[in-house]
Amino acid sequence: MSWPGRATPVGRGFVASLARPGGNITGVSNLAVALTGKWLELAKDVVPRISRVAILRNGGNPTHALFWAEAQTSAHGMAVTVYSVEVRSPGEFEHAFASMAQTGVGAVVVLADPMLGSHRMRLADLSAKHRLPIISPFREAAESGGLISYGPSLRANFRRAATYVDRILKGANPGDLPIQQPTTFELVINLKTAKALGLTIPQSLLQRADQVIE
Repeated sequence: MSWPGRATPVGRGFVASLARPGGNITGVSNLAVALTGKWLELAKDVVPRISRVAILRNGGNPTHALFWAEAQTSAHGMAVTVYSVEVRSPGEFEHAFASMAQTGVGAVVVLADPMLGSHRMRLADLSAKHRLPIISPFREAAESGGLISYGPSLRANFRRAATYVDRILKGANPGDLPIQQPTTFELVINLKTAKALGLTIPQSLLQRADQVIE
């Protein structure tokens, strides 16, 4: 997976490269641009006749441009049209969902973002109100009422970060430690939400899930 563009640590000049950051910065990334196509596939799995998928973005988050570009590329071979829906504050959520519902969107991919994530329960409420299933990167969104989450395991990343803390405290130079990309991914399905939205989750998808919320 590559990280093109100025929205990345390399592009913004924070590190020299992911393999050898240099300076005094390293860490574990949750950025998984390559999963964008998988989120679109999941939307089609649960809404087979879907033709329009919205990508809900924080207009102030520069990394979201990477996901939007990937969404457009991935959509070409899936017979779906993707729409970029930008919000900059929770006060814009209601209007965004109402507009998506009016334009015939069949599902919403909510990108990873501190503002969107901290209001995941509000987004789940709007999902139910407008009958728009939500697909998100992190399990916390599905646990809060979103339909499906698929993405990096934050718990696994926290454990990996702890090993870096240990190494640095023992004298390792942060700039010599590569920035780690996600390696553990998890699929969570909220079956209760699916039933409320009148959706049938394919058995094959349920069998692949790491957790099914009933």
